[in-house]
This record gives sequence, C-alpha cells and structure tokens, in this order.
Amino acid sequence: MKTRLASLTLAASLLSLPALADNKVTFKDPSGDDNGPGTYKYPTDTVYKKGSFDLTEFTAEKKGNKVDFTVSLGTNLEDPWRMGTGFATQMVFIFIDKDGKEGSGRTDGLPGLNIQFAPASAWEKVVVLSPQASARVKKEVETKAAAMKADIVVPARTKGAGRKITGSVDASLLGDGDPSQWGFQVVMQSNEGFPAGSDLLTRKVNEYEGQHRFGGGNDGECDPHVIDALAGSGKGEASEMKAQHEMLKYECAEDGSSKAKATLTMVRQGQ
Repeated sequence: MKTRLASLTLAASLLSLPALADNKVTFKDPSGDDNGPGTYKYPTDTVYKKGSFDLTEFTAEKKGNKVDFTVSLGTNLEDPWRMGTGFATQMVFIFIDKDGKEGSGRTDGLPGLNIQFAPASAWEKVVVLSPQASARVKKEVETKAAAMKADIVVPARTKGAGRKITGSVDASLLGDGDPSQWGFQVVMQSNEGFPAGSDLLTRKVNEYEGQHRFGGGNDGECDPHVIDALAGSGKGEASEMKAQHEMLKYECAEDGSSKAKATLTMVRQGQ
C-alpha cells in the first residue's frame, strides 16, 4: 500500500513540472496574479476585461527552421480596436537567455518597461508579440531601441484566437540551440498606440487607474510597467504569485525616479 501511495505521489509531482521534450518547453503561471507587484489595477474602460492580461501558460517549440511561441491568457481575446489580428489590448515581450551565464547578454529591459534582469538572467534575444503591424513595431524599435535592434525579433505575423496569442519566427534569428535548454521570461504589457516619446509601444502604470491607464503604481518612471510575468519554477503553483510580487518590488525616489528597480529572473525547465 505504501509503495502504491508513493508511486501516486511521484506521478502527481511529475505532472506539475514544466513539460520536458527536446526543442519544446512549456511553463505555467498561476491565475489571478495579473497585478504586477501585487498592487496594480486594470484601467476602467471595458475593453480591459478581467483576466485579459493574466498569463496562464507559455510554450516555445522549435519546428524545423521555425520557433513557435504560444501565450495563454485568463479569458478569451477580443479585438475592440479592429487591429485585424484577433486581439488588441495585449502586448507580450518574450525574453530569452540562451546560455544562463552571468555577464553574457543584456540586463537592461526594453524602453518603457522600467525593469532590469539579474546578472545570471541576462537575455540574448527578445521576441515581441504585438497586435500592431510588424512594420510599425520595427520602426519603433529603430527609433527607440536602436542599440538593441539586432536582438529584438518581431514575427511577420502575430495572431490571437480563443485565449491564445501566437507568433512564429525563423530559428536563425534566435541563433542555434534547443529552446528546451533556454531560460525564458514572459512579460505581459498593454498595447499602446500612442506611446511616450521614449517608450517602445508600452502603456504606463500610474498611481490611480484611468480609462486607459493601469493604476496602483507611481506617476514617475520608477515602477515596473509589467502586469504579469513568469516566476519561480513555472509550475503554476500558488507560491509563484508571491514570487512574482517579490521579483517586481521597486523603490522610488522623491522625484519619481528609480531608487531600486524591479529585477527579473528567468524560468528554466528542471529548476
């Protein structure tokens, strides 16, 4: 009887682990943590549906000469602004750490996110899943992140259907390697058609929520503009909600500048 119970316990624990397979990795994220560091609130306009920025699962899979990305959310997608892609309000940044080596890669986030990465989680590539036309996104990259443009990858087409946002890129743009061996961080943001001069199509978080602004943050530039992200081991356990809140902690100076920036870490399978 004890042996049977032990076997059942082991089987249950294995089911909670990120999927293990060559060239494919899947991570889960707990529901209800679409509140950044724990304080963020959705904008008041009804286009921002409850759960529409709640990351629940992420998959990266290499198929031939392509790498497919799938981001699952907490509610069905809608296209209220008629973007023509099946979704409109969301914006996703998929940061990739290919080697896990400290000092290899970038630790700065993209303009407008107000985040940094831990040294051992420095990223080599970032894939942008946006409802905006790829030409518009690339133009914004040229204007606002020119020094990083070689490492910013924009799919030719991104689409939304049901609760999933998907995009596919040429594997050559990410370099050689097996995605199952890479570290990932998925940052949920909001598509901003009229971004601030230095922000890469990202929507700001203010102290108080407004029609098209998230609240619960700071009116300066010290709070992370991140609504949800992967955390912990990517198993979707409740404890990962607290891990996200800890990771996105920040501190502001009196003038609204950053005193201590939110520092993100990568999630890897088997960690």
